[in-house]
Amino acid sequence: MKRAVRPKGPRWRRRKEERPAEIVAAALESFAERGFAATRLDDIAARAGVTRGTLYLYFPSKEDLFKAVVRQSIVPIIARGEEMVAQSQEPSSALLANVLLMMPRAVAGSPVSAIPKLVISEARNFPDLAQFYLKEVIRRGRRLLTAIIARGVERGEFRPMDMDHVFYCVVGPVLLSMLWKHSFEPFDGKRLDAQALCRAHLDLLLHGMLKPEGAP
Repeated sequence: MKRAVRPKGPRWRRRKEERPAEIVAAALESFAERGFAATRLDDIAARAGVTRGTLYLYFPSKEDLFKAVVRQSIVPIIARGEEMVAQSQEPSSALLANVLLMMPRAVAGSPVSAIPKLVISEARNFPDLAQFYLKEVIRRGRRLLTAIIARGVERGEFRPMDMDHVFYCVVGPVLLSMLWKHSFEPFDGKRLDAQALCRAHLDLLLHGMLKPEGAP
């Protein structure tokens, strides 16, 4: 009796469509573990279960692959924050808290949190990647958080302030939690709770930003 032959077409097409995402996921893990310079394309290809030639079909260089990692893992987090701002009718203090707390929650348990440390540590050696990250992530994130602060000032919820520099104060704990996780946490013996850090920071920050009742 002849064995039934499974149709290979749909399965092959589905597998092929998944390859770019699988390669990007493998690259993210490799970059998080070894950094950008020390990661080889052969390592990424092996982790993704493809040949180096197949990898090149989708990503011509390691730089292109890193950009794909950032665009698929970090940029969507900022886009989510932008959607929250566009749709929110809540007070600016609540909106700021929701956006800020969403950030560490989005990367919890993921190697994505290693990317900021990678960029900071290798920016001098790979200035093009630093410029790319500045444009795609930092400046867009700065516009997002500054817009929330400006919204609060315009509505009379926040007192007038130097919004450009307040941005760094707002985002500082998120960045610190990521750097700490991949630098000192393995040696500290105590896990830094990024959500708790952001909540404590927001408590201190908002008491300084909120406009006192009765103030002109």
